[in-house]
Amino acid sequence: MQLDFWQLSRDPLEKVVVLIAERTLNAGEHLLVVAEDAAQREAIGRALWEAKPDAFLANGEADAPHAARQPILLSAAIQPLNGARYAVLADGAWRDGAESFARTFLLFGDAGVEAARATWRRFDGREEVERQYYAQEDGRWARKA
Repeated sequence: MQLDFWQLSRDPLEKVVVLIAERTLNAGEHLLVVAEDAAQREAIGRALWEAKPDAFLANGEADAPHAARQPILLSAAIQPLNGARYAVLADGAWRDGAESFARTFLLFGDAGVEAARATWRRFDGREEVERQYYAQEDGRWARKA
């Protein structure tokens, strides 16, 4: 499993989720985006639909009809009804079950640094988990050592 820690500083959360979603779909994968707050999921969904003037990133809520057919599923829980192998924890909260995905992105801001560090330590020494940390540098995302 690959566990990516993305520390938000400049770009809003919705823009970062759109970036990850585009890359995930380009890799031929489905995505589960998890956030407890319904208003946050709604804002993310809107950003995905409005991602580009000539295109959109189709998505839907986990409780909606045809959730299993959505390439990007928005949910309050770790339930990949769409068969997603990639997950974004958009609200910065680690959830049990997130380690079952091939790749999980933990997004967090300044307020979530300590919780992200605790999650990093939780997976310390586990050979089956590859951890990476990303932060914004000069307007782009950079992998940190």
